[in-house]
Amino acid sequence: MSTFSRRDFLKSSAVGAVGLAGATVASRKYTKTSGIRQSISGEEHEHGQMGAVGEVDHQANGFYPLDLLTDWDYGQVSKLPNGQVMREYYIVATDKELEIVPGVFFPAWTYNGRVPGPALRCVEGDRIRVNFLNAGTHPHTIHFHGIHSAKMDGVPGVGPGIINPGEHTIYEFDAAPFGCHLYHCHAIPLKRHIHKGLYGAFIIDPDPDKYTGSRREVAKSRNHSYIENGMVNEMLMIMNGFDTNFDGENEIYAVNTVAFAYQNEPIPISSGQLQRVYLINVTEFDPINSFHLHANFFDYYDHGTTLEPTLRTVDTIMQCQAQRGILEFNFEGFEPGPYMFHAHQTEFAELGWMGFFELQG
Repeated sequence: MSTFSRRDFLKSSAVGAVGLAGATVASRKYTKTSGIRQSISGEEHEHGQMGAVGEVDHQANGFYPLDLLTDWDYGQVSKLPNGQVMREYYIVATDKELEIVPGVFFPAWTYNGRVPGPALRCVEGDRIRVNFLNAGTHPHTIHFHGIHSAKMDGVPGVGPGIINPGEHTIYEFDAAPFGCHLYHCHAIPLKRHIHKGLYGAFIIDPDPDKYTGSRREVAKSRNHSYIENGMVNEMLMIMNGFDTNFDGENEIYAVNTVAFAYQNEPIPISSGQLQRVYLINVTEFDPINSFHLHANFFDYYDHGTTLEPTLRTVDTIMQCQAQRGILEFNFEGFEPGPYMFHAHQTEFAELGWMGFFELQG
């Protein structure tokens, strides 16, 4: 562990391109999003609808909800002398105020200035090196779900342990097993560090060369470097909640942080294309969260660690905190139009966890 200035870390890493304050800002031209569901109803207001009135300033937040669905961070890729692929990532913890619903601002703790943090993606067997700088005002760590040594576990009192403000450390290990995983801060009090926003996806793609037959073909479709994967519409959805008055209960629920984001701007999908959702629950203060798909069913891969579905033809899935999985479904032959998805706890849906897919003609 060593003490770095922000300038030193920016000079020595690619995080300078990300920025301490803004993090990943895609090339999309940012616009404010209305809290009125005009894109679905065509009306300026309808009584009895769920939603929030007003606009969220995505540019000020530094991320756009539609971009977060597909904003994978593959790291800086190189080869080690033994031929193993090395992927290097740069993560900075900062304090940042985020607008989570029109007019409601949350004092978040962030990885790279956004909630959720960058979606790290690699392939099983890759060497992972994560350069972590704590530029926030509280002690933090990064704990990765997966297989690694104790000293790389990102917990207090083990290995580098707690990383204090201004300090830097490196987490390094081989990526295993393949699946839909996550990372999060493990500093105490744990519930506060997670709830404040210190979490992100950690996706490990299967290596097709390790499998044969039909399992190899499935692995190709799950590996970002294969053309088969490019034929699938993949999306990341992290279910989260926000205790805006810090009374130990959530007032706002969302997928990817901004309440009603995918209701206000439905997710465009194509008929006949396989849809794949990497779903992760990091909701604090509630024992479970859920995903329900309207007018269709999906196959589910619990934790994403199998190449065969663990559940088939279901339309609702429950997850406790840190549980995750992969959903696959298809709208081939369906009529074009909006198809709803949301938490099937009605309170969560009414307080922000609500969205639509917009099936194209």
